Amino acid sequence: MSILKKALTTAALATALMSGAAWAETVKIALVPKALGIGFFEAAAKGAEEAAKELGDVEIIYTGPTDTTAEGQIEVINALIAQGVNAIAISANDRDALVPALKKAMDRGITVISWDSGVAPEGRQMHLNPSSNPLIGNMIIKLAADNLPEGGEVAVLSASATATNQNIWIEEMNKVMGNYPGITVVGTVYGDDLADKSYREAQGLMQTYPNLKAIIAPTSVGIVAAAQAVTDAGKVGQINVTGLGLPSEMAGHVKSGASKSFAIWNPIDLGYSATMIAYALATGKATAAPDAEIPMGRMGAVKLDANNEGAMADPFVYDASNIDQFSSIF
Repeated sequence: MSILKKALTTAALATALMSGAAWAETVKIALVPKALGIGFFEAAAKGAEEAAKELGDVEIIYTGPTDTTAEGQIEVINALIAQGVNAIAISANDRDALVPALKKAMDRGITVISWDSGVAPEGRQMHLNPSSNPLIGNMIIKLAADNLPEGGEVAVLSASATATNQNIWIEEMNKVMGNYPGITVVGTVYGDDLADKSYREAQGLMQTYPNLKAIIAPTSVGIVAAAQAVTDAGKVGQINVTGLGLPSEMAGHVKSGASKSFAIWNPIDLGYSATMIAYALATGKATAAPDAEIPMGRMGAVKLDANNEGAMADPFVYDASNIDQFSSIF
């Protein structure tokens, strides 16, 4: 065999081996929620698995802290870096505190995106909002105002004081308060996405503001806790609980009248979309840049703005007319 022929044969063999390795390689995508054990994020994990099955060469690693702290998420990120995952898709407990750990991940060649609750731009390649922040901010106050034709006092029960998405939605809500004359936001409290603390904070709101007409909880943990607190206080019909929640967890409270309506995007779609985006970026099929469009499978494509952020879909309202249809799904 000539040297040239041998070289060509060796090159062909190497190419074949490389192609085989690339074909056989599994893309490991870590989906990191704010904390484990929260129904919303468990539904998102189902969506991630749906995307993985559709893509075929993806392994989903669903992992997170046991409580909603930045420290817990940093430990998880460091473990994933050591594990050598291809991508991390995270819903942040703290916009800024996670940046150093996520920068380290990106320095190691790991694709990093945030979804649901954002990371500061320097700590990720792009962020997927479940919906547009202005639409969500308007929706949560509109849900309260629609059931208060004569106006009244409303209060907000949020997650943690550092939760990126909650703070942005409340800020957007405040911007449109002029569209809802007669509605007054009397206070904002934080339940840290813990059921017992959120319940106590809701009790505190009712005691502090005896004329309270609605509690807005833009968190799936807080809205259930607030609805239960209103029920236990015998104030169903006097105080309407609304905000963002899961149909499966809110069905009973809608039927009891503690909540007339609430909204949420489909978390299954959100986990699915985050996985599709992470895959496209990790495999070089798309690049995160302003005005770029990144494919999200059955959800279409997300277009990024100047901050490399994009919105998945509009929020959807659930009430007595459709709660049964969706409560069995998520």
